[in-house]
Amino acid sequence: MRLELPKNVERFGAIRFGDLQKVFELDAGPGNGSMPSATQAIQAIPHRELYAIFKNMAIIIPVRSERLKLIEGVLSGVPHPCLIIVVSNSPILPIDRFSMEQDALNDFCNFVGKSALIVHQKDPNIARAFEKAGYTGILDEQGLVYDGKAEGMLIGTMLARLAGKKYIGFVDADNYFPGAVEEYIREYAAGFIISQSKYSMVRIAWHSKPKIAESKLFFRKWGRTTSNTNQLLNKLIAHYTGYETEIIKTGNAGEHALTADLALNIDYSAGYSIEPYHIVNILEKFGGILESPLPDIMMKSIEIYQIESRNPHLHEAGDQTHIDEMRREAMQVIYHSPICPDSIKREIKTDALKRGFIGTNKIELDRCRNFPALSSIDTEIFLQEIASTPYGRLLADRSVTRQEWRIV
Repeated sequence: MRLELPKNVERFGAIRFGDLQKVFELDAGPGNGSMPSATQAIQAIPHRELYAIFKNMAIIIPVRSERLKLIEGVLSGVPHPCLIIVVSNSPILPIDRFSMEQDALNDFCNFVGKSALIVHQKDPNIARAFEKAGYTGILDEQGLVYDGKAEGMLIGTMLARLAGKKYIGFVDADNYFPGAVEEYIREYAAGFIISQSKYSMVRIAWHSKPKIAESKLFFRKWGRTTSNTNQLLNKLIAHYTGYETEIIKTGNAGEHALTADLALNIDYSAGYSIEPYHIVNILEKFGGILESPLPDIMMKSIEIYQIESRNPHLHEAGDQTHIDEMRREAMQVIYHSPICPDSIKREIKTDALKRGFIGTNKIELDRCRNFPALSSIDTEIFLQEIASTPYGRLLADRSVTRQEWRIV
């Protein structure tokens, strides 16, 4: 892969925000490339370096009733060395869609000889493992893991931790282009290779989102919620730096990846708010505004890369209710952040009132549920509680080779 280094880097406390990076070639050619050098604006990433990252990367795919053919296409785009972790919250009644997903994944793995784990979000074993390990905030009134995308991502991140993976990437299950999935993961790996810190994140900015307009394809640049979220996050940064900025281009990036060291040391929020909350919480913990609970990490650099894909992104179109939910949750996590100034809070409240998110009888936005960093979980207790499950038995056997992994 050949891509540019960020043309602009903005520093905020211990955080380095890289501006949008352009990909010049998806494949730079066999044998081309060397280890990244800060003196070269255009980097050709060697195949061997990408492959080394893939072997240490888990790709988490949250699933909720997506079409099986769509899921199969996403699976086919994941580079072979990566560990696939599917976290499903699909219904079991009246039709057991989870069983159908298991069968589809099993067939795929048998054909390609690939490693994969699949777990249901409502698995009582997973819930009990979180409870025994003291991570009870993720559990609902029935004692099971809450519904929500973020909650599924937390399960996947915990399983990736138990599998010993150094890098954790997320890919949505509703992507119609398998080639786009492969590109995202290659860009994750390229970002980690370029990074000088073990606390880093790579976020994908879609090249375009095609839609039909007047019987023609129109390649829209920004999603319906992205512009609003980016604007708010940039205003939050500008409030403290005193300089207007447009550095954040990926406020709602569903496709993103983190080093395990970073993923396990930041907090999470519920549902779709997790995507902007990653940035908000990093600002809270490492921006130097509040006293950091992790001073050792504050002494190091937290690097955030934003890479623009070449493939267009075509996914299942959400209805207006879904779009409003994503926009509202993004506004909630920014509004309730302890670093959000009153001026931005007033702006958010005005916008929320106009959009009907709050009314005259309810003048405050709700808070999203927050979950503490996964580093607080005792992995041995968690592993003991899932030991009776197929995926637990596999994870407990630390001696298994990649070739011995099976769909579980």
